Amino acid sequence: MLVNQKVLENLCKDAGEKRTQKARAYKACGRVEITNIEYENSKNFEVSAIVVGTEAYKTYVSVRDGEIEDITCSCQDYYNHYGVCKHTLASIMAFSEDTSRPKNVISKSANQTNKYRNFKQIVNTFYNEEIEEIDQDEEIALKNKGTIKIEPKIIYDKFSGDMKVEFKIGTKKMYKIKDLSEFYTRMLEKEFYKYGEKLQFVHIKEMFEEDSKPLLDFILQYAEIIKYANSNSNSNYRYYGKALSETSLILGNSGIDDLFEILKGKKVAFQKDYNTEEIEFTEEQPKIEFKLKKTNNQQYAIIPTIDIFNVTIMKGKNYKYVLDRKKLYRCTKEFEKTNLKLLELFRQNYMTEVLLGKEELNDLFSIIIPKVKKAIIIENMSEEEIKQYKPKELEVKVYLDFDEQDFLTAEVKFVYDENEFNPLNEKLNLNFPRNRIQETKALNVFRKTGFMFDSKNLRFILPDNDKIYEFLTEDIHYYTQRFEVLATEKFKSKQIRQPKIGSLGVKVENNLLEIDLKNIDIDVKELEEIMAKYALKKKYHRLKDGSFIDLKGNKEIEFLDKLVTGMDIDYKELESGKVRLPVNRSLYLNQLLKGIKGTEIIKNAEYREIVNGLNKEQLGEEIKVPENLESILRYYQKTGFKWLKILDNYRFGGILADDMGLRKNDSNIICHC
Repeated sequence: MLVNQKVLENLCKDAGEKRTQKARAYKACGRVEITNIEYENSKNFEVSAIVVGTEAYKTYVSVRDGEIEDITCSCQDYYNHYGVCKHTLASIMAFSEDTSRPKNVISKSANQTNKYRNFKQIVNTFYNEEIEEIDQDEEIALKNKGTIKIEPKIIYDKFSGDMKVEFKIGTKKMYKIKDLSEFYTRMLEKEFYKYGEKLQFVHIKEMFEEDSKPLLDFILQYAEIIKYANSNSNSNYRYYGKALSETSLILGNSGIDDLFEILKGKKVAFQKDYNTEEIEFTEEQPKIEFKLKKTNNQQYAIIPTIDIFNVTIMKGKNYKYVLDRKKLYRCTKEFEKTNLKLLELFRQNYMTEVLLGKEELNDLFSIIIPKVKKAIIIENMSEEEIKQYKPKELEVKVYLDFDEQDFLTAEVKFVYDENEFNPLNEKLNLNFPRNRIQETKALNVFRKTGFMFDSKNLRFILPDNDKIYEFLTEDIHYYTQRFEVLATEKFKSKQIRQPKIGSLGVKVENNLLEIDLKNIDIDVKELEEIMAKYALKKKYHRLKDGSFIDLKGNKEIEFLDKLVTGMDIDYKELESGKVRLPVNRSLYLNQLLKGIKGTEIIKNAEYREIVNGLNKEQLGEEIKVPENLESILRYYQKTGFKWLKILDNYRFGGILADDMGLRKNDSNIICHC
């Protein structure tokens, strides 16, 4: 036997009969795995093992001179009384009855083992304290794991408008959570707690049924606020004007939204006026309807089909809710803006009906019915009668033009079938039904675009150049989608232009470089002002004829800017359509010409010869270094010599700087240059 019989008897005595029976069952079922042994003899050894109960528990037993020196386990039972538990006892039983010495036994001398005994005891103590505990007693844990449910009860106070929620937990018998902050602490510390004979468990999330876990998260979120608010304040502490009760949660706007999201589709105990009934949390829309009735030939009435004061409207952070006797409805945004809005208007004005005459029917059908057409049921009115008051679909015509000041003008016409009129003329006496909402929306488009009302001419006018440019480049597309847009020839002639250079001539004549710019499709007399706007990074320039030039990303404008600024050209020179420059600007001009596409470039032979001759690839082929300098010049000095010679060939000037290292003071080089 690997374990001294006396040691085993002492362990069983310390454990007690109940734990000993369970230990034998664990050993018999093969739930013990020995992980490490340090063995000298039956009175001196250390055993580590894993015992599978509700979870896998780590055990350690150290025996020295036939006495128990140290014993630990990661189960809750061990931490409750720091003695022998069924897991440690099962470990020793399994090890003791192993007839063959395990292969991983490590034999050590007593001195070597004792040398580090105290340190190992400290390590084991701290290690096991870090192990998260699941349960004190496996039978209780197994019985309750995943079965505990949470039941909410909502209490509504119609006088204050407060809504609070209480909670019960349990399996078959339910127990009220009397202190939410204490419940939060138990969950935080994974505490074992007994609520009554029918409910005792370790407070971990796994103990709760799946359907109750969202409610558990909800409780913990708000109970944490209660715990820390109350712990840092006196008894008079207020949260949003409400005392932080320990027994229930007062639901604010966000709380209502959060709780509804958890409980939607479920029935919940709801207390109102001291009566408790089950109500369903539903995403259906409440049946809030109104009837339009003819009371006599000249009068009509709008009457709700429900008792509007028998429902409760609640406001969450993101939604509104309607509560009746059986359901709590979460309203959609559309329902909130239509049916519910009409209901609230009745309630705010303490009305049970709204009367109107025949002359008000146009407004009813053009303003109210389009908004709440699903909520109003029309009674005892024929289709022919409704047609008299129901407006046709609105069509909008817009006539665009420029006036004598080059301001953009817009004349507007509203059209209902054969009826066409100017909506800006308030003196018109029209006797057909009109859609006031559609008309207002259409006129607001003009105001938002920046148009002003021209009362003299009963039209809209846009005098600001920035706004006109924005209209022509962006807003007009929106107008053409919504309205029928008609434009005059004058308007069409003043659109956004992209300046182009049709063709450009370049030639070298009489030792001068001449550029022909006659084919630019803009007036060169306005070029200076255009280029000034371009330098300021403006989006556009408005020409004298009222049209616009787009300055964004325009390669032709970029070419002209670099040509003028890079060659120091006076704008007066451009008015003739020709510019003359020193021939040594040929290379710079050639680089600029590469940047414009779609323009025909006409070059004479002498200009092409200069550009081709200055190609660096031909430098070494055409220019030869004199024989008497070939052997004494370095490579880079030869390059400098060739560069000066090619510049001289094309009558260009050139300078060698002092720091170029080309020995320009050498008389031989100078005389040959």
